[in-house]
Amino acid sequence: MRFAESTLGHIDREYPHGLAHVMDGPETITPAGLHPIFHGSYDWHSCVHGWWQLLKLCDIETELTTDVYPRAAATFTEENVSRELAYLQAHPSFERPYGWAWLLALHGESHKHNPEWAETLRPLADHVAKGFAEYLPKLTYPVRAGTHANTAFALIAAYGWSTIYDPLLGRQIQSWAKEKFQDDINTAHQEPSGEDFLSPTLTEALLMARVLPQNLFEPWQEKFMPELPVNLLGPVLVTDRTDGRIGHLDGLNLSRAWAWRALAWHLPKYQGPARTAADRHLEAALPNLNDGYMAEHWLTTFAVLAMTQR
Repeated sequence: MRFAESTLGHIDREYPHGLAHVMDGPETITPAGLHPIFHGSYDWHSCVHGWWQLLKLCDIETELTTDVYPRAAATFTEENVSRELAYLQAHPSFERPYGWAWLLALHGESHKHNPEWAETLRPLADHVAKGFAEYLPKLTYPVRAGTHANTAFALIAAYGWSTIYDPLLGRQIQSWAKEKFQDDINTAHQEPSGEDFLSPTLTEALLMARVLPQNLFEPWQEKFMPELPVNLLGPVLVTDRTDGRIGHLDGLNLSRAWAWRALAWHLPKYQGPARTAADRHLEAALPNLNDGYMAEHWLTTFAVLAMTQR
């Protein structure tokens, strides 16, 4: 309930932190004017995954639907989608790939709650899917950063969506991931970087677990991660949560928890340690979700992602 109340509060407010554009004369285009669906939080992608979070929480706390569903119905309209789509079409690389990934996740989640919402949002999802299809052939090397540009994290969401809605894209992602990651060996031990909220090692492993059958994933994993990297088993230290970038590390603890929970099923030899690692990361991060706006506007989504991962 607390998670949802925080997100609903942000949807009710606008933060004109650089999104507003002053025109000639007294008129101003507000964030809501540019993005009638995805405004009211620190950035566009946080609004997207905030909606994903709300719908996901409705599965857990069904009483939330009395508040969330009417807002979704009033927001997910053809007119609003057309304006969001126009912006994406005019700015082809906007929010690539992180915001794209969350948009596909939102579309997939919306279908579970109301197929009409999913049908309305479908033009946005199709536009993003086309963007991925055009982007991957140009992406010679994976982006391995532990932040928004990380390729593996985006493709996990895109692949999950594509297996239902766009099998051709799914096959493209599968082929691309195999080509780019198949020869990786001895996962790096330099993690974490000081502003990470994703683990490059764990996101890559999880993507490969999704695109490869288990009998092929296991030998790949033996080369990539011959033993569990000790530096990824325990939570990281966060020294300043008022600093948005250093505060990313709370998100790293949560995304690691999500990844370890998901990978446990694919690592039969390490299932126990993987689950223990997930629990340790969750315990470190969960008390800090409401520790100021820099945390509130996004961390809850990653908590929900981790806690709903079976």
